[in-house]
Amino acid sequence: MSTMNQPELAVVVTPVASVEVKKFMEQEGVDPAKGGLRVSVQPGGCSGFKYGLLIEDEAAEDDLVVDQDGWKVFVDPFSAQYINGVTIDFVSSFQGSGFTFKNPNATGGCGCGSSFTA
Repeated sequence: MSTMNQPELAVVVTPVASVEVKKFMEQEGVDPAKGGLRVSVQPGGCSGFKYGLLIEDEAAEDDLVVDQDGWKVFVDPFSAQYINGVTIDFVSSFQGSGFTFKNPNATGGCGCGSSFTA
Protein backbone atom coordinates (compact mmCIF):
# COMPACT_ATOMS: atom_id res chain seq x y z
CA MET A 1 0.00 0.00 0.00
CA SER A 2 1.44 3.35 -1.01
CA THR A 3 1.18 6.39 1.22
CA MET A 4 3.04 8.69 -1.16
CA ASN A 5 1.20 11.88 -2.09
CA GLN A 6 -1.72 10.92 0.11
CA PRO A 7 -3.94 13.96 0.64
CA GLU A 8 -4.51 15.01 4.22
CA LEU A 9 -7.76 13.66 5.57
CA ALA A 10 -9.14 14.67 8.94
CA VAL A 11 -11.53 12.21 10.54
CA VAL A 12 -12.12 12.52 14.28
CA VAL A 13 -13.43 9.52 16.18
CA THR A 14 -14.44 10.36 19.74
CA PRO A 15 -13.10 8.16 22.56
CA VAL A 16 -16.60 6.73 23.16
CA ALA A 17 -16.96 5.79 19.46
CA SER A 18 -13.43 4.35 19.43
CA VAL A 19 -14.31 1.95 22.25
CA GLU A 20 -17.38 0.77 20.30
CA VAL A 21 -15.37 0.29 17.08
CA LYS A 22 -12.80 -1.80 18.96
CA LYS A 23 -15.63 -3.95 20.39
CA PHE A 24 -17.00 -4.60 16.89
CA MET A 25 -13.53 -5.42 15.56
CA GLU A 26 -12.98 -7.87 18.41
CA GLN A 27 -16.37 -9.53 17.81
CA GLU A 28 -15.49 -9.99 14.13
CA GLY A 29 -11.96 -11.21 14.85
CA VAL A 30 -10.31 -8.35 12.95
CA ASP A 31 -6.65 -7.60 13.71
CA PRO A 32 -6.37 -3.87 14.62
CA ALA A 33 -2.83 -3.80 13.20
CA LYS A 34 -4.21 -4.33 9.67
CA GLY A 35 -7.97 -3.98 9.89
CA GLY A 36 -10.19 -1.07 10.69
CA LEU A 37 -13.37 0.84 10.13
CA ARG A 38 -14.41 1.75 6.59
CA VAL A 39 -16.21 5.09 6.56
CA SER A 40 -17.93 5.77 3.27
CA VAL A 41 -20.44 8.05 1.64
CA GLN A 42 -23.03 6.56 -0.67
CA PRO A 43 -25.76 8.13 -2.76
CA GLY A 44 -29.08 7.72 -1.00
CA GLY A 45 -30.67 8.56 2.30
CA CYS A 46 -33.30 11.24 2.70
CA SER A 47 -30.93 14.14 1.92
CA GLY A 48 -28.90 12.85 -1.04
CA PHE A 49 -25.98 11.08 0.66
CA LYS A 50 -25.73 8.63 3.52
CA TYR A 51 -22.85 7.38 5.62
CA GLY A 52 -21.71 3.79 5.68
CA LEU A 53 -19.68 2.08 8.40
CA LEU A 54 -18.15 -1.35 7.95
CA ILE A 55 -15.45 -3.32 9.77
CA GLU A 56 -12.86 -4.58 7.26
CA ASP A 57 -9.84 -6.88 7.52
CA GLU A 58 -7.56 -4.56 5.57
CA ALA A 59 -7.44 -1.41 3.44
CA ALA A 60 -8.08 -1.40 -0.29
CA GLU A 61 -5.23 -0.29 -2.53
CA ASP A 62 -6.55 3.23 -3.17
CA ASP A 63 -7.89 3.90 0.35
CA LEU A 64 -6.83 6.84 2.44
CA VAL A 65 -5.88 5.51 5.86
CA VAL A 66 -6.22 7.54 9.05
CA ASP A 67 -4.58 6.11 12.17
CA GLN A 68 -6.70 6.19 15.29
CA ASP A 69 -6.10 4.99 18.81
CA GLY A 70 -4.65 1.55 18.00
CA TRP A 71 -6.72 0.96 14.86
CA LYS A 72 -7.36 2.53 11.43
CA VAL A 73 -10.05 4.34 9.48
CA PHE A 74 -10.29 3.51 5.76
CA VAL A 75 -11.83 6.01 3.34
CA ASP A 76 -12.16 5.52 -0.42
CA PRO A 77 -11.17 8.47 -2.68
CA PHE A 78 -14.79 9.33 -3.63
CA SER A 79 -15.93 9.47 -0.01
CA ALA A 80 -12.87 11.44 1.16
CA GLN A 81 -14.12 14.69 -0.37
CA TYR A 82 -17.27 14.50 1.77
CA ILE A 83 -15.77 13.01 4.92
CA ASN A 84 -12.85 15.40 5.52
CA GLY A 85 -13.42 17.08 8.89
CA VAL A 86 -16.16 14.73 10.07
CA THR A 87 -16.44 13.81 13.73
CA ILE A 88 -17.82 10.34 14.44
CA ASP A 89 -19.38 9.85 17.86
CA PHE A 90 -21.36 7.11 19.56
CA VAL A 91 -24.47 8.11 21.45
CA SER A 92 -26.61 6.05 23.80
CA SER A 93 -30.11 7.22 24.65
CA PHE A 94 -33.53 5.89 25.57
CA GLN A 95 -34.34 5.71 21.85
CA GLY A 96 -31.38 3.47 21.19
CA SER A 97 -27.69 3.79 20.54
CA GLY A 98 -25.62 4.30 17.47
CA PHE A 99 -22.92 6.21 15.65
CA THR A 100 -23.52 9.88 14.81
CA PHE A 101 -21.74 12.14 12.34
CA LYS A 102 -20.95 15.83 12.65
CA ASN A 103 -20.00 17.06 9.19
CA PRO A 104 -18.79 20.66 8.69
CA ASN A 105 -19.12 20.19 4.89
CA ALA A 106 -22.82 19.35 4.97
CA THR A 107 -25.11 22.08 3.71
CA GLY A 108 -28.23 20.34 4.91
CA GLY A 109 -29.35 17.29 6.77
CA CYS A 110 -32.30 15.46 8.12
CA GLY A 111 -33.70 14.15 11.35
CA CYS A 112 -32.05 10.75 11.15
CA GLY A 113 -28.55 12.21 11.43
CA SER A 114 -27.04 9.71 8.98
CA SER A 115 -27.98 11.50 5.77
CA PHE A 116 -26.77 14.85 4.44
CA THR A 117 -26.60 17.27 1.52
CA ALA A 118 -23.29 18.60 0.22
